[in-house]
Amino acid sequence: QVQLLESGGGMGQTGGSLRLSCAVSGHTFNQYEAMGWFRQAPGKEREFVAAIKWSEGNTFLADSVKGRFTISRDNVKSTMSLQMNILKPEDTAVYYCAIGGRLTPRSDLYDHWGQGIQVTVSS
Repeated sequence: QVQLLESGGGMGQTGGSLRLSCAVSGHTFNQYEAMGWFRQAPGKEREFVAAIKWSEGNTFLADSVKGRFTISRDNVKSTMSLQMNILKPEDTAVYYCAIGGRLTPRSDLYDHWGQGIQVTVSS
């Protein structure tokens, strides 16, 4: 059974940095090609943040975080990270990691999800 567990996050300041990690267990690289980060702010729909392919390391980031966030993965440790720099108050949300069969911003194409972790950016 595939399980994802987010860590990191918490409180940050505008212009500061935070780092999220997602540990994957029960995963086989043949089953799932990509992992992604999504976020959901209060009263808003879940939105795509970033995604990465396990094998080649290709990445795909939302326009709202390009130049500020970096997604990476460690295939040996089966972890994925999201380095968030130049934080903005609008980055405040619950962040979710997910795993799926393709590199895509569509949340419905990801098969397994973590429980989410809160990120709050103060102005």
